[in-house]
Amino acid sequence: MQATTATNIRSPKPVKNRATKVQTLRFYAQLGALALNVWIGVQFYLFVQYVRSGDAAQAISRPPGVEGWLPIGSLVSLRYWWESGILNEIHPSGAIILLVVLVSALLFRKAFCSWVCPVGFFSEILGDFADKTYRRRLRLPRWLDYPLRGIKYLLLAFFFWAILIQMTPESIKAFVYSDYNVVSDILMLRFFTDISTFSLAVIGGLFVLSLIIRGFWCRYLCPYGALVGLLGLLSPTRIKRNVKTCIDCTACAKVCPSFIKVDQIKSVNSDECTGCMACVDACPVDRTLEVKVGNLKSPVPVIRWAAVVLIFFWGTLAVAKFWGPWENSVSDQQYMERVHQADRGEYVHP
Repeated sequence: MQATTATNIRSPKPVKNRATKVQTLRFYAQLGALALNVWIGVQFYLFVQYVRSGDAAQAISRPPGVEGWLPIGSLVSLRYWWESGILNEIHPSGAIILLVVLVSALLFRKAFCSWVCPVGFFSEILGDFADKTYRRRLRLPRWLDYPLRGIKYLLLAFFFWAILIQMTPESIKAFVYSDYNVVSDILMLRFFTDISTFSLAVIGGLFVLSLIIRGFWCRYLCPYGALVGLLGLLSPTRIKRNVKTCIDCTACAKVCPSFIKVDQIKSVNSDECTGCMACVDACPVDRTLEVKVGNLKSPVPVIRWAAVVLIFFWGTLAVAKFWGPWENSVSDQQYMERVHQADRGEYVHP
């Protein structure tokens, strides 16, 4: 009876305008990031065609943003930058992009995954389609879910071991300035343009699994997500639940793409939380789920927090692009020489 009375007093109503604004902003932020990456991909493809042909009439500049798709090489560059104080001129923007992603994780948890990452956006689209098709979310049992979630951490540990422990400072420098590293972006493109049957089957399998199990790649296999998730545990950003005003409607848990039981905890401190704010938007009782940052007494409005995330990420990259080291030092002629070597299969490994 008391619970009923309390519910009537609160008269909870979904804050539709706020929820619409935040999730609409997130959708267009993701769509914009996807469009930018598609544009970069098309421009880079045309650039590779130009250096292959050597025809000046087809001349087009190389988009440095393509280096954002080279996280392993960027981690090597980041280590070289840390140890030598030199931001290499082969793939400088890759190291900067990775650094911005890592700093954003320390500040805003895994917001990169739900506000910027094109793969995360595509994964969400597949998940939403599956939700509407099956009208329920399939979640693996805990005894299977936890071991599978460990795969991405094992992959991350392998890359850390190989790059941060196994490689010496001399081998790091040799890799950074190797011919292989110069054309690593071209080799990445060739993986997709000349994709093997096996690789196509793997991608197809991931596509199907993502339709069956929401966010399969992101939840179980992405080492990039594992890294930002671990760093996100150190973030001052937290979603807090007011137990006194919560009506136990479970709306927050139902919309969480990471299957976090938000309705059963006081503070969301999971490495799987992507900061999508869907749970806050879904809560029907005002000020029951709030975004708290550090020791600030007052909660941060969700729309303002989201704006800060986007301004920080894209603003920092814009500063680097226009005022910092962004373009690489490899000339078109050098690319022309090396792309033909790559086409002949001379760069199989570093």
